[in-house]
Amino acid sequence: MKERCIALIMGIQVIVLAGGFGTRLRPWTNHCAKPLLPLVGRTLLERVVEALDDELVDEVLVAAGYGIEQMREHFATVELPYPIRIVEEFEPLGTGGAIRNCQPYINGTFVVLNGDLVSSVDIGEMLEFHRSQGGIGSISLWQVADPTRFGIAELGDDGRITRFMEKPTPEEAFSNLINAGAYILEPEIFSRMPEGAHSIERDVYPGLAAEDQLNGFPFTGWFVDAGTPESWIEAMEVCLTRGRWPHGSGIPDSSWAGEGTSIAEAANIEFSAIGDRASIGEGAVVSHTSLLDDSSVGGGAQITGCLVGKRAVIGARAELSNVVIDYDSVIPEGHIQDGGVWPIVD
Repeated sequence: MKERCIALIMGIQVIVLAGGFGTRLRPWTNHCAKPLLPLVGRTLLERVVEALDDELVDEVLVAAGYGIEQMREHFATVELPYPIRIVEEFEPLGTGGAIRNCQPYINGTFVVLNGDLVSSVDIGEMLEFHRSQGGIGSISLWQVADPTRFGIAELGDDGRITRFMEKPTPEEAFSNLINAGAYILEPEIFSRMPEGAHSIERDVYPGLAAEDQLNGFPFTGWFVDAGTPESWIEAMEVCLTRGRWPHGSGIPDSSWAGEGTSIAEAANIEFSAIGDRASIGEGAVVSHTSLLDDSSVGGGAQITGCLVGKRAVIGARAELSNVVIDYDSVIPEGHIQDGGVWPIVD
């Protein structure tokens, strides 16, 4: 048992798949690469890697094709408990191509995480399961009512995946266990991968399943793909309800305020993350909303389900619901808007 525990705490390399442009989170991602967007005081990339205890992480390889220099500059100036290596994609490679692009740096069993994933999967437990099962790969699995937007897995009693299919039609769906975006892979996987752009889910996993080389690791708790404004709010709320912030302080009703933030005594804050040096005026209501650093909300404004960019100024008595607000925006007093972005795009 002691030898097993020592093996489990040895460092493992982690590939984070972050090759997209983050178009669904624009206009925020016009200014900031998606892995660097702040989610309750930490970057999205750090939130993704939280699936592992720090002592399990030997190195994080970020497979990315956008915001490369911005990420290099950022990670050169912050202290993290693990080193970061940016592995650049010069053209879109898909999930499989992105993983294979990291092959020169891989030195053993490794973890792959979807760069949007905020979930309760315990990679330490999953790693122990993978080692006990054998095989070339293990996939985290999550149960849903409608699996047609995902890859699905048929799981045998022995923990082996017997069939795997990417995005089935309702008629094709043979399982409601979906691929939940966390993989543990052996270096032998690279010999199964074609050259160039490809999908590991479509082009590799079905073959591994047919050979009894693919395991499934179901888990419960939470599973959020934080790639849309709605799911970003959901991921924020997961962090808030579990008190997962690195600085600042919690405020009543499961909210958080960063350092140097001013909140008027009569303001009402519910399930929201307020960044550093922000300000909330008298009588303002901020609910289920993410406000980034240096933003401000005027007195009497009502903000619900919004993403408020850095340095944005929301005028007094404005009423905003489900709006993504650009960095440096100025929203007039009394403005009313439900949905969309600001500035409004014709």
